[in-house]
Amino acid sequence: MELACLDLEGVLVPEIWIAFAERTGIEELRATTRDIPDYNVLMKQRLALLDQHNLKIDDIQEVIAMLQPLPGAINFVDWLRERFQVIILSDTFYEFSQPLMRQLKWPTLFCHRLVTDDSGRVVDYKLRQEDPKRASVKALHSLNYRVIAAGDSYNDTTMLSEADVGFLIHAPQNVIDEFPQFKPVADLDELKAAFVAASERNLTL
Repeated sequence: MELACLDLEGVLVPEIWIAFAERTGIEELRATTRDIPDYNVLMKQRLALLDQHNLKIDDIQEVIAMLQPLPGAINFVDWLRERFQVIILSDTFYEFSQPLMRQLKWPTLFCHRLVTDDSGRVVDYKLRQEDPKRASVKALHSLNYRVIAAGDSYNDTTMLSEADVGFLIHAPQNVIDEFPQFKPVADLDELKAAFVAASERNLTL
């Protein structure tokens, strides 16, 4: 049995923190795992900036509510679900994901949680587990699934390494250069063809 694992932001939906940076004008919030490989360093920087500018979870959720999936993403997920079991492995947070997952018709999502105080200030975050994307694929292998995976950033590379086949999509050149073992594809149409080629079954586009 084959299973598809996808990153969310940058693959199917816009980068939430970049959209929030554009709304607030805080340039430092544009940093993502494409720029800072260590997720804990990145999140501590984000929380410090939120605190410094007195921004709360409602401010972020207001921006997320206006976002839409990337062009072609809804049709791609529909196509994928007809051929594979699909799991989204993301370093986003459940407190962010609902508006976008609704538009994608609720694929299964494994991600993290934010901790807020009574005023809505984001005070901490709780990772589901260490190296969660790799751990998820490893667990799926223990259930005898063959995994094909796709992501775009440093934090996806352990997932791609653990998968039977891994692809980079929409990845910046620095990630492509550092991880030449993963075939890069430019868009979701190319990713669809890559999944067909990687599958051990006779799939059609």
